[in-house]
Amino acid sequence: MFTGIVEKTGKIVHIEQEQTNFHFTIEVDFTEELKIDQSMAHDGCCLTIVKLDKEKQQYVVTAMDETMLKTNLKAWRVGYEVNLERSMKLDARFDGHIVQGHVDQTAECVEVIDDNGSWRYYFTYDTTKNNFTVPKGSICVNGVSLTVVDSEKGRFSVAIIPYTQEVTNFHNFKKGTIVNIEFDVLGKYVQKLLEEYFAATK
Repeated sequence: MFTGIVEKTGKIVHIEQEQTNFHFTIEVDFTEELKIDQSMAHDGCCLTIVKLDKEKQQYVVTAMDETMLKTNLKAWRVGYEVNLERSMKLDARFDGHIVQGHVDQTAECVEVIDDNGSWRYYFTYDTTKNNFTVPKGSICVNGVSLTVVDSEKGRFSVAIIPYTQEVTNFHNFKKGTIVNIEFDVLGKYVQKLLEEYFAATK
């Protein structure tokens, strides 16, 4: 489980394909604290560390075909800057919101507005998957816990302060950027319960 508070960004330094699997080698400066089999969120997608080279400050994660199809990992290239968060500690403060690291779908950045000191990002997403946002609700974009500002069917916006803009890969976003989205898990449970309730009362 994660909180959506990005610790650092890492850099992809090598990509290797093995049948339908992709192995991503990522460089970051906290490899001394990592271990093999550890789960970590990469742009909000939970992946397991399978190799570790502390001297080079690099580690490897593997993404299977299902992950590649449903996330923005298929657009990753060498040099890509990826948001990283290790799994939460039970004795730590819960600063973001409940994030599972299970990407629901991707969304496209359609507009970036400079708000005179902060930034407003607008995204659109496929509504056929029955996901939704609500104003002031939680949303996870590329692993970043954010609050929804504008909420419409298939479209939402978030506001980014300078700190978030600097320490995450949001500063690389532009019109057309594809991002990973995890919708609020509490909202998803409520939606499921209501769907089953109305189906039973027909």
